[in-house]
Amino acid sequence: MLEENIFKPQLTKDGSYTFFSDEFQEAFHSHSGAKLEADEKYIKPCQLAQLAKTNQSLNLLDICYGLGYNSASALETIWNVNPQCKIKLIGLELESSVPNQAIDSNLLELWHSPIQKLLTELGKNLEVNSTYLEAKLLIGDARKTMMLLLENNFQADAIFLDPFSPPKCPQLWTVEFIKLASITLKTTGKLATYSCAASVRKAFLLAGLNIGSTPAVGRRAQGTIASFDTENLPPLSQQEEEHLQTRASIPYRDPLLSDSALVLHQRREKEQHLSNLESTSQWKKRWLKN
Repeated sequence: MLEENIFKPQLTKDGSYTFFSDEFQEAFHSHSGAKLEADEKYIKPCQLAQLAKTNQSLNLLDICYGLGYNSASALETIWNVNPQCKIKLIGLELESSVPNQAIDSNLLELWHSPIQKLLTELGKNLEVNSTYLEAKLLIGDARKTMMLLLENNFQADAIFLDPFSPPKCPQLWTVEFIKLASITLKTTGKLATYSCAASVRKAFLLAGLNIGSTPAVGRRAQGTIASFDTENLPPLSQQEEEHLQTRASIPYRDPLLSDSALVLHQRREKEQHLSNLESTSQWKKRWLKN
């Protein structure tokens, strides 16, 4: 039996805490602010406050639920606008120990009752059925648990895509996985992520989504918002558009949705080596001159 990872809370600049993963050698959130990142990278780009004004029910998909911050901020935003809005929430998480250690460390105290109570129940029991929240936490490889959503024809108004970075966790940034996510997205829905990697953005495009750029928060780079239509999508800059024409834009591919990170990196590197696209270094040099 594998030994459970022990996570120690790390203070971020907005006063909220995050965890650091020894396995992936990355923090779960930006050190400029864990809660700030949830609000600015996910909740605002998905326009949840606006949706709550005109909808009495909303479906949310939180890919890499983690400490539960994105879901908590979503519930808070929606219910502040419309307390009677019924929410269906699905969270995908590799390890149940992550949300439970966040609960045991009192990290959900940032959000008042009933949110703290409901997400504590979700972490402990993996499901919640209350008047205004129906939620499930699916534990395991998201490439597998996502299939359950497809089988049940789940359709999300908003998707939060929040894995570790593409170099660390390429499994959840592939064309094939993002295509699965797009199938669960309503035609009017939005998918948000903190990443602006050209490979990720190209995967969105290959999955049939349109993309826009969201403001940088803490990190030096912008995030990305994706949807099937182009309405209310902040445009990419010329520099970002040209980045999508470089070798950096060659996406990760996982045909059987089962390959290891090493295999995904090797496959992409081989494709980059054979590519005639402009190198990323050449693209950077051109823009440094401008």
